[in-house]
Amino acid sequence: MNESAPAAPSSPAAVLDLWCELQCPDCRSALADVRALRARYGDRLEVRLRHFPLEKHQHSFAAAQAVEEAVEQGKGWEYIEAVLGRVEELDHEGEPFLVRVAGELGLDAEEFDTALIDGRHILIVDADQAEGKAIGVTGTPTYVIGDERLDGGKSQAGLRERIEEIADRLLAPTGA
Repeated sequence: MNESAPAAPSSPAAVLDLWCELQCPDCRSALADVRALRARYGDRLEVRLRHFPLEKHQHSFAAAQAVEEAVEQGKGWEYIEAVLGRVEELDHEGEPFLVRVAGELGLDAEEFDTALIDGRHILIVDADQAEGKAIGVTGTPTYVIGDERLDGGKSQAGLRERIEEIADRLLAPTGA
């Protein structure tokens, strides 16, 4: 998913890929760090959600497809935050919950239901997951910024600070 606004032409941009899945309680915890990073760097840091559904979470693949439908309908991050904020409901209800959240956000819930049935976003999810595996992602959340992969699946302690160090280096003016 790539829904971030492009960086202003006069400022360099860095990219933070967040390998995540919407049924993951650790990814929910990571949202506070993502919000803080977006607030600190604004458009200079592009935060991209990358799909990495885990087999242990029954509804994670459907949730990843639902995110792509939310992006298509213009509310990707709002949808991500709404679903991650209610992981337990997704655990118990599955796809009907994903469709209901879409309706609550004013999205076309019927189109969500159709998208989950016809699988129109499967290739995006599959591609993200394959890329994640290729670069060594094994769990969520995992961050990739610059040439560093930071695994938050076991512990998120110190990750935001490390991301800020890398972002500051990447965004530092050149030739100064």
